[in-house]
Amino acid sequence: MITEKQKMLAGQPYIASDETLLAERMQAKLMCHRFNHADPTELEARMAYLRELLLIPNCGHIEPNFFCDYGYNIQIGKQFYANHNLTILDVCQVTIGDHVMFGPNVLLSTATHPIEPRARLTTEYGKPIQIGHHVWLGGNVCVLPGVTIGDNCVIGAGSVVNKDIPANSVAVGNPCKVIKQIHDTV
Repeated sequence: MITEKQKMLAGQPYIASDETLLAERMQAKLMCHRFNHADPTELEARMAYLRELLLIPNCGHIEPNFFCDYGYNIQIGKQFYANHNLTILDVCQVTIGDHVMFGPNVLLSTATHPIEPRARLTTEYGKPIQIGHHVWLGGNVCVLPGVTIGDNCVIGAGSVVNKDIPANSVAVGNPCKVIKQIHDTV
């Protein structure tokens, strides 16, 4: 028998109020709370909470406040920086490449809901998000479920990214659209 957690990780409709998932979300909320309320002058101690939550040895530098659903579905590359108020709804895999920067108030949401009202009463599902290397997301960017952002991209502040953005692009707006190609890439 497939568990609700297995369904969630596979991007299938699942019941979010499942006992196991609820316990795991509460643990993640506790670790986020500890990180967000830790002494800002004790950087190593504060970042230790995130390393434990995200199950990775190096999560770059994330400014408080940080929020996520589970933590274990987030992979972060080398030299990552996120400004204040990063939220990652990680019901599916979120992969962030190397040398990535986020402005303040960025939201990455793999979580979504059925459009049918009856189904929406009991289930949700998710689609993975992938962000390439050398990407910069401006402040207040929202990345929606299932989106891939290619290497070397810049996403303008306030953008809502609801479709894939090809590598080496500058994209802005709601909905986010490519406005320029980047030719000097890493």
